[in-house]
Amino acid sequence: MTSVEESTDHTADSGPSGYAAARLRLLQEESRSGPSRRSALAGLTDTWLNALFATAVRETGVRGAALVAVGGYGRAELSPRSDLDLVLLHDGKAEPRALGALADRLWYPVWDLGLALDHSVRTPAEARKTAAEDLKVHLGLLDARCVAGDAGLLAGLRTSVLADWRNQAAKRLPQLHALCRDRADRAGELRFLLEPDLKEARGGLRDITALRAVAASWLADAPREGLVQARRRLLDARDALHLVTGRATDRLSLQEQDQVATQLGLLDADALLREVYEAARVVSYAGDVTWREVGRVLRARSARPRLRGLLGTRGAPAAPRAPLADGVVESDGEAVLALAARPDRDPVLALRFAAAAAQAGLPVSPHAVRRLAVQAKPLPVPWPAEAREQLVTLLGAGEPTVAVWEALEAEGLIGRLLPDWERVRCRPQRNPVHTWTVDRHLIETAVRASALTRRVGRPDLLLMAALLHDIGKGWPGDHSVAGETIARDVATRVGFDERDVAVLGALVRHHLLLIDTATRRDLDDPATVRTVAEAVGSVGTLEILHALTEADALATGPAAWSAWRGSLVADLVTRVAAVLRGTAPAAVEPEIPTTEQERLAVEALRTGEPVLALQARHEEDAVGVELVVAVPDQPGVLPAVAGVLALHRLTVRAADLRSTELPDELGEVLVLRWRVAAEYGALPQAARLRTDLVRALDGSLDVPAKLADREAAYPRRRGVVPPPPRVTVVADVSSLATVLEVRAPDAVGLLHRIGRALESGGVRVRSAHVSTLGANAVDTLYVTTPEGKPLDPSAALVLAGTVQAALS
Repeated sequence: MTSVEESTDHTADSGPSGYAAARLRLLQEESRSGPSRRSALAGLTDTWLNALFATAVRETGVRGAALVAVGGYGRAELSPRSDLDLVLLHDGKAEPRALGALADRLWYPVWDLGLALDHSVRTPAEARKTAAEDLKVHLGLLDARCVAGDAGLLAGLRTSVLADWRNQAAKRLPQLHALCRDRADRAGELRFLLEPDLKEARGGLRDITALRAVAASWLADAPREGLVQARRRLLDARDALHLVTGRATDRLSLQEQDQVATQLGLLDADALLREVYEAARVVSYAGDVTWREVGRVLRARSARPRLRGLLGTRGAPAAPRAPLADGVVESDGEAVLALAARPDRDPVLALRFAAAAAQAGLPVSPHAVRRLAVQAKPLPVPWPAEAREQLVTLLGAGEPTVAVWEALEAEGLIGRLLPDWERVRCRPQRNPVHTWTVDRHLIETAVRASALTRRVGRPDLLLMAALLHDIGKGWPGDHSVAGETIARDVATRVGFDERDVAVLGALVRHHLLLIDTATRRDLDDPATVRTVAEAVGSVGTLEILHALTEADALATGPAAWSAWRGSLVADLVTRVAAVLRGTAPAAVEPEIPTTEQERLAVEALRTGEPVLALQARHEEDAVGVELVVAVPDQPGVLPAVAGVLALHRLTVRAADLRSTELPDELGEVLVLRWRVAAEYGALPQAARLRTDLVRALDGSLDVPAKLADREAAYPRRRGVVPPPPRVTVVADVSSLATVLEVRAPDAVGLLHRIGRALESGGVRVRSAHVSTLGANAVDTLYVTTPEGKPLDPSAALVLAGTVQAALS
């Protein structure tokens, strides 16, 4: 017999009453809890069943038999109301009547005590055959343990069952994965349920058993970090639930949560749910990583024979590594760190890695995340601009953001980047309207907001507000008021300027203002609209708040948003915007060129060719370097310069194009200021840029064809389809030009396509103002007729449609 820890204080005699009394004393013993009590209860049950078995064998004369525990009892883990899963193994030599009598003498005492019993009588061959036909039986036998009798019977069975499991892993593991998915569909996600099933829900005890089975296959293994503690938390919670209810239940009902929390020594039901949710989060993440590895290994195994046939004895080639960002590559379907990456020297690498993976829709390598967690150099405070932009890019990637964020959180990186996150992590929401815990709701809101970025001029502020709008939950008082203070602190730490910090604070403070006012107040009352306008302060903030309101409601649950609610909010926003606008804003004043810009412009006019200079930017908040290009005014300048930059893999972070009139009537020159960064590696030499620009302007370099060839050879990986581009005519902004606003996903050659569309429209670009915010571009273009006049309204709408079609 395989022994487990036994307590001499609770030794039971072979009779049911003796075992029952000892069992009751053990369960009432306050000093016993957790693994110690489960192990002691299993040991006590072993002692009782061993005595029953010995007596039954003497009375029936059966030889060649063994009593085997499987499942949870096989793992020596008995909760107070756990079932007893038992198999009576025999060698097949006993008479059926004697074997039946032996079984009766074992099962009936268990039933007499009111204990649930799952039982069977089989030979090792029958058990092996049943396991081959029934996945659940096979799983139970992986944890089989001899309680009494001939241990040799089980030893042979275990050897064959484990061998079958490993040999049939390619078939069995996909079946097990499907079983886990079906169960999750039925029972839900444990870490988001107000009344979770600790065993059946995703992230529960069944999933832990499945991970043990995967490990037994030798095909893959779950991440061990925190998994043992998570398993103990869930088992402890189930033990307490059994003791409180007196029933064999795994559902943590609302009315029992306070008592279960008290039983576990926790403050209240919320503290209990946070512990349970945290454990489930660890288990779910371990499952995601493990099943992804299982899929990878099985795909590699299935491909290996074909490759061997094609390659002969040379072996399979190494998996290609496609670049995603500086220090980040794709390998074998995952985002991994490049071989030359140095987390200890690159504090932005963790965010760049996460953003690149999310934008590409790739899972992140757990080994890479763990390396970043151990080696990553801390970010300075405030963050550099690149770090802020990478965070915004991560938040704006859509649905893939969720998995990447959770991977970072599993290794503690999120708490290190945003310490205030700890307050909301795994925090339950008692409102039944809410689908998610607070932390997941914030990420889901960012996912929803990413689809609304075309509606706002500052998508970066929308995404940050989505991440932070409920950050005050978990603090005393109104979470909006507490959240404003926290949001301002986070925004300052992340590196936003004072004005943006104020806007983010206002967005968090008033994130419920529009929905509450629209559904509870009289919108025809001027005081209602005026109050909202005073709280919001500006049309730009109102625009973001409108999108945030919709994203927040959509991320809350199906009952929180509807067409009716949306129409009420839209009506309120229209009325408030009218109050905030008051009069039309003044026209944009032309900017006076600097001495350096004037020098370049004079040289460009003198030579008749483009002149450019790369200049380091000295502002701490700058990303990349400044490229100044001066070109004699001529058609096609914007698409030519933008195309050349794209060909040289320069990412445009910001740009400004202005027509500059030189003194003494020397003529007119276009001066373009670009803030650029190398997509990979170092910046190209200025001389090469100038050579290609000259060729692009004279037509000897076919920029569209070159860009198309490169895109065909190296297509950009995107995780989800971003919202479509949006081109609008902005009225009443300038009396000198027609203003177009382009909001689109940042992409290679975007400005080149915009410039070509404007050229085809026969307009002149008076000035252009480009900004890239995370993965989004917001470009404002001032255009005129060739004679320098604003376009008439109908022509402006046609031009906007032309640009939008070119981008779509």
